[in-house]
Amino acid sequence: MVKNEPIRLQKFLAQCGVASRRKAEELIVQGKVKINGKTAVLGDKVNAGDKVYVSGKRVVMPKTKFRYIMLNKPRGFITTMSDERGRRCVAELVQNVGERVYPIGRLDKDSEGMLVFTNDGAFANKVMHPRNSIYKFYRVTVRPDITEEQLVKLETGVELDGVKTAPAIVHVLHKEQGRVVMEMILHEGKNREIRRMCEALGLEVARLRRTQIGGVKMGMLKQGDWRDLTEKEVKNLLANPLVNGRVI
Repeated sequence: MVKNEPIRLQKFLAQCGVASRRKAEELIVQGKVKINGKTAVLGDKVNAGDKVYVSGKRVVMPKTKFRYIMLNKPRGFITTMSDERGRRCVAELVQNVGERVYPIGRLDKDSEGMLVFTNDGAFANKVMHPRNSIYKFYRVTVRPDITEEQLVKLETGVELDGVKTAPAIVHVLHKEQGRVVMEMILHEGKNREIRRMCEALGLEVARLRRTQIGGVKMGMLKQGDWRDLTEKEVKNLLANPLVNGRVI
């Protein structure tokens, strides 16, 4: 529960595992949160004795320990816990976790690979905050080929909607007729950024898989499966795995 010192409502909701702080703010703005029967507004704070409801359901501080989950997301699932259009959601893949967890960041429907879930809102906020510049590793297959000029543009930044993307680290792993496999390392989290960067350069993305976040690799986890992160891995999510642009 909240201690004697009042805390902001969005922080309370995040600590309760309802959503990240940003998403909690959206719920408040949408009028879905009430404190002691009164519709909450941004800026409200709560004390230990307050009764908080989200969409009519009472929210209390979890008695269980925080959970940190790694999922190998398959294609075809959207990164959300529910969808009004009836699309398949990653929630289906973590429903047997035993706690209500939500994803930190996202992967688009056609992308796959490492996705982290938690019910620790403060930690999720650290991972997502731009100032922490968490590096994310992707294995990207493009068609038909890639030129040195295109590689340089990916590494130095591509203009999208009038704004240049942050520099990326790109390694060509494998080349064959009509197909190139690359590793791309980014610390930005813009929507569909890699796909849009490649499309802007005339490259078709055939497959996109995230393999690592911070200092934590997905390893051999099977598609659709999840596992708890170790205590060391939780710390390493915030670690910088690069020295002078090279993976350590």
